[in-house]
Amino acid sequence: MTPNPTGLLIAAPRSGSGKTLITLGLLAALRQQGKIVAPAKTGPDYIDPIYLSRAAGREAINLDPWAMDTSQLRALAAQQSTGADLLLVEGVMGLFDGAADGKGSTGDLAETLGLPVILVADADRQSQSIAPLVAGFAHWRPGVRIAGIIINRVASARHERMLTTALIALDIPVLGAIPRRTDLIVPERHLGLVLPGEVDGFDGFLTAAATAIADYIDLATLARLAAPVPVATELPRALAPLGQRIAIARDAAFAFLYPHLLDGWRAAGAELSFFSPLADEAPSADADAIFLPGGYPELHGPSLAAAQNFKSGLIAARDRDALIYGECGGFMVLGETLVDKSGVSHAMTGLLPTTTRIDRPKRVLGYRRLLHDSPLPWPAGLNGHEFHYSSAKGAGLPPLFEALDAEAIRQPPMGAQLKRVMGSYAHVISAP
Repeated sequence: MTPNPTGLLIAAPRSGSGKTLITLGLLAALRQQGKIVAPAKTGPDYIDPIYLSRAAGREAINLDPWAMDTSQLRALAAQQSTGADLLLVEGVMGLFDGAADGKGSTGDLAETLGLPVILVADADRQSQSIAPLVAGFAHWRPGVRIAGIIINRVASARHERMLTTALIALDIPVLGAIPRRTDLIVPERHLGLVLPGEVDGFDGFLTAAATAIADYIDLATLARLAAPVPVATELPRALAPLGQRIAIARDAAFAFLYPHLLDGWRAAGAELSFFSPLADEAPSADADAIFLPGGYPELHGPSLAAAQNFKSGLIAARDRDALIYGECGGFMVLGETLVDKSGVSHAMTGLLPTTTRIDRPKRVLGYRRLLHDSPLPWPAGLNGHEFHYSSAKGAGLPPLFEALDAEAIRQPPMGAQLKRVMGSYAHVISAP
């Protein structure tokens, strides 16, 4: 274990280059070597961190350079890497791809943390052209240093020679080349990736990924390329707890939780308990706040509709004036009815007079600046994002949030609030 942990970011020129696969393989391979690797994901994504946690045997966090400021990013990175040999951060999209305002890229995070980048270059359908592509990324932004290259989806030994020979002129270490492997494809679903518990043989998949990385990547050189994680002078800034005793839904239908929020609530002295609506569990009877996070309730409509103990527990919490807050999927479950993709209606909790439908042909996606006047114990201005294929119709209740997108363009009001029951499609990340 190193007294001063080091870190690396895994990035690529574009989405679909293999960042997640390479990062999972690196985490698993280094873990097999006895290394303690702290995983993290750039941006607001919920699914990738679940995979990264499984591979590392250690909970992954989100580091979001659009929603979080420099001090929070550095404090979270330092906290996450404590006791670890390496902080390994998976990037998002292409290295310099951010929100519509140009902010929030993996490059922004690399520069903020002062950590080098390992660039995953997808060699599919190209050979020597890989060199000017990588050169362009390497010289695009002075504050972002590409320290090494991993070539992905190489077709043959001859193909690899053509690629590595072309890259010699760049004087950037090529750490190895992963052959094209149809068995190393992470399946996708309507909101992104399938949860690891839903992938048959996921442990075998991880073993195969670790073996491929160990066989083809120079892990010793990769470790030497890492740079020290910045030392933080303060604890991460956190949003206030929703209550003193917070009951949180957590199962396959409610899987989207940010660890930095829960850690912040614990640090503030809140008591957290967890319950499974899919198992028809009610929230703790002494909870003064209940949090229904996002997830996939539309895939579990019949089970949630039949969960009478869960519904009765929420009604009892409302009647004792507990704060009840739902995000995205949690907001959908607070309504009266959820209509799934097949058009089948499922009765939800009915705490808000809303109906949600999986009916959008295109996803609603983007960062949001959120303004609210509600019982939520948070600043009036918040940073969040939304990502969904559903729509909600209500009965004229006040919205929970007014919203602007990343370009400061006003968006339709979000969500609904009825006394101390509230929710919206927004996932709250932090305060500005």
